[in-house]
Amino acid sequence: MRAQTVDVRESAGRILCCTIFRPGGKKLLSKGHTLSSDDVRVLETEGMQQVWVTELEDGEIPEDQAVLEIATRLGCGAGEVRAASGGRANIIATADSCLLVDEDLLKQINCTASLVIVTGSNFSFAAAGDRLATIKSAPFAVAASEIEAMVGMLQERGNILQARPIHDPQVAVLYCDPVHGDRARQLFENIMRQRLGNFTAQPNFVLVSVEDEHAISRGLTHLMKARPTLILIASTTAPQGPDDVIGRAMVRAGASFERFLAPVEPGSRMLLGYKENVPILSAPGCYRSTKRNVLDIMLPPLLARYRMLGWEVAGLGHGGLLS
Repeated sequence: MRAQTVDVRESAGRILCCTIFRPGGKKLLSKGHTLSSDDVRVLETEGMQQVWVTELEDGEIPEDQAVLEIATRLGCGAGEVRAASGGRANIIATADSCLLVDEDLLKQINCTASLVIVTGSNFSFAAAGDRLATIKSAPFAVAASEIEAMVGMLQERGNILQARPIHDPQVAVLYCDPVHGDRARQLFENIMRQRLGNFTAQPNFVLVSVEDEHAISRGLTHLMKARPTLILIASTTAPQGPDDVIGRAMVRAGASFERFLAPVEPGSRMLLGYKENVPILSAPGCYRSTKRNVLDIMLPPLLARYRMLGWEVAGLGHGGLLS
């Protein structure tokens, strides 16, 4: 890339090296703007005789073209690419979605290229219209060899991000209490609705049950007939793991465990299992207040019908949370 001062009349097709302002201080043309014949006439009208421009050399790609080249290959799902000024492109959610990010690939590309990619957090919820990612180029131009290397890496490794849409999630809730399930429902229902509402979901199927292995198992089996997206178990007691009442009931109902950990309260462990690819999640303590907790991290991918594996759940823990 070579910068030089040229006569305004010969500047059409060149890229501005600096922003041009009118005498009153109002911006006329932005840095990085490619001058057109109309722009040349405007500059002549403003009394300018010379402008500072840059000229691409062989093997270089304009910044706007470079970011669009990568942005169109960066992700998949419910997102669209929108060009922005200054060598930037944004990816915008076209529907309520869960954002899945390949963090290792993102770090690798950001360490080796003249383009910087910024995304939302892995497993985060994005409402329609939210920005999922931004791609920013080095000023003015990028080496074509770098773009080719990035394209090759994306073709080999796959997308950096997915906007996995959350379409009409069907949530089933089983309220449990040692004495009567209605007590759990009275305690937790309002908070449950608020928490699900943050992700455009609501309880579609609700049952109450005494906290008994056989009763909970029957409740889970009955809820499975509705083919829900997700089953949540809200208990007033603090389960200790797969061998407690709720854990045994999940096994009796045919579920297999994926992970358990202590996300909220000491001794209160979250259980995640699957039956016929339907996640069953018991998270005592998560329904006692609207304060953000591990459930807010796990709900978006589960509502988007993404199967969270044990190692992904383990990655959510910090300090002594993992069991």
